Amino acid sequence: MTLDEVRVLVAESKVEFFLSSFVEMSGAPKAKLVPASNLEEMADEGAGFAGFAAGNMGQDPHDSDMANMPDFNSLTVLPWSRNISWVAGNIEVEGEPFAYCPRTILQRQLERARGMGFLFNVGVEAEFMLLGRDEAGKYVPSDPLDTLEKPCYDLLTLNRNLDFMTLLIRYMQELGWDPYANDHEDANCQFEINWRYAEALRTADRHTFFRWMVKVLAEERSLLATFMPKPFDNLTGSGAHYHMSLWDTAGESNLFLDEADDSGLSKMAYHFMGGILDHARGLSAVAAPLVNSYKRLVRGAPRSGASWAPVYVTYGGSNRTQMVRIPGAGRIENRCIDGAANPYLACAVMLAAGLDGIEKETDPGLRNEDNLYEVPERELRQRNIHFLPSTLREACDWLEGDEVLREALGAEYADYYIDCKREEWRDYHQSVTDWERDRYLPIY
Repeated sequence: MTLDEVRVLVAESKVEFFLSSFVEMSGAPKAKLVPASNLEEMADEGAGFAGFAAGNMGQDPHDSDMANMPDFNSLTVLPWSRNISWVAGNIEVEGEPFAYCPRTILQRQLERARGMGFLFNVGVEAEFMLLGRDEAGKYVPSDPLDTLEKPCYDLLTLNRNLDFMTLLIRYMQELGWDPYANDHEDANCQFEINWRYAEALRTADRHTFFRWMVKVLAEERSLLATFMPKPFDNLTGSGAHYHMSLWDTAGESNLFLDEADDSGLSKMAYHFMGGILDHARGLSAVAAPLVNSYKRLVRGAPRSGASWAPVYVTYGGSNRTQMVRIPGAGRIENRCIDGAANPYLACAVMLAAGLDGIEKETDPGLRNEDNLYEVPERELRQRNIHFLPSTLREACDWLEGDEVLREALGAEYADYYIDCKREEWRDYHQSVTDWERDRYLPIY
């Protein structure tokens, strides 16, 4: 949408306020409410923020204010408050693009891809849980009747949540996102909504808005919606599988598609996939960015039954025990990404890894057909199958040594990101938990 088109919406009183929004490292959206009467000022100068107060934005209290410059192509009218529009922006400091802005980091990689003749399309499978509180105030699955051991796709269970799900879908249809597959997922009170893929920046904007929208609508019902990777040790965690393909810059030809290939993939797609696999362990620090993420990515049988989460750096066809799955001709799916990943940073590092694979013509190896959850670890090692990191600390070590991913993030931001995540690990590691007290107090 052009600025002139936005001016028309304001003149016709269809938009009275703007939420000038950006994300910090966690992917959480921050915003200021700007009256439409200040549209011209916002468009010209941006909305001002004190970066130190906004989260992990690489600023201290003495630094210059950040200006969030709106990208009106992202403008989204709130379906529940149609006089208000959300608009994503890019952070500038003293008139220059800011190295700590996740959206800018993604745009830099997209420009690199476009210079190579590629447009990066991404689709997301966004999983979340709806929670309430029990009498003790602890978070629990919101529906007390949702107790099946295997509730995935259960119609009766889905029916009890139709009002919430159909409202979300109608809003997404109103926004033109084309939601097409929506279900009760594998854990109790866990749901997934899929919408049509788009160019990566648009998908990242929509994914950011989607997570916020789900939380807003849940709060209106006195519920908490969470995209946390593993809220409960006895329930399947929440992923955010990314489906990826490269197209020509006109968006007319899928460069990953080769109908003559058994898997429907071109040589370029295999090389891109090879890059993803080659950088998988460094990617984990961004794709699975929390201490909690690695309680979803577990080897062996999890306490929640089937984990549906990969820990093996492999690819296969319609095989959900792989890190990279080929769900259909002309696209690949990365399954290690979880619901906490910053959409902009996740897209940026995956694109960088894939382009590196194309440049180096990286061979992804043989397609795996096994149920890797059942293959003994010793055999996996003998087959030279690598494992994803088992902790956030380990993932950060891999990211620190991956020059391709560091360059994609920007060396300054990569160091900052790793420092923030290592501090998160230290805070976790130094915390004393109920598990430790229950296990050790009676003995020692």
